[in-house]
Amino acid sequence: CDLTGWWENDLGSKMLVDKIDSQGNFSGVYHTAVSSTQKPIEPSPLVGSQHLDKDGLCTFGFTVNWKFSDSTAVFVGQCFGEDGREEVLQTSWMLREKVDSQHNDWKATR
Repeated sequence: CDLTGWWENDLGSKMLVDKIDSQGNFSGVYHTAVSSTQKPIEPSPLVGSQHLDKDGLCTFGFTVNWKFSDSTAVFVGQCFGEDGREEVLQTSWMLREKVDSQHNDWKATR
């Protein structure tokens, strides 16, 4: 699976993955279509790595540090696209928002 290029999810968010190096490391930009912040949404940088498998069913992970909010998201997933079908990324994510104290840590992650 080649992660380079543009990808779009069901909600309309898009990401651009730049060239992947020989170790599977990559960078790019994430354009989210959804946010709970009141600030204008801005494209945000992403960095990640891909497990390079010969069977094409690679796993990967990347981090996005949102430029428009005090939060960071991590995504993990796998690429599917056997038998000449369109490649699809199946992912899960976790978002960490900044809270004002350690006491409020319980509400920082979703």
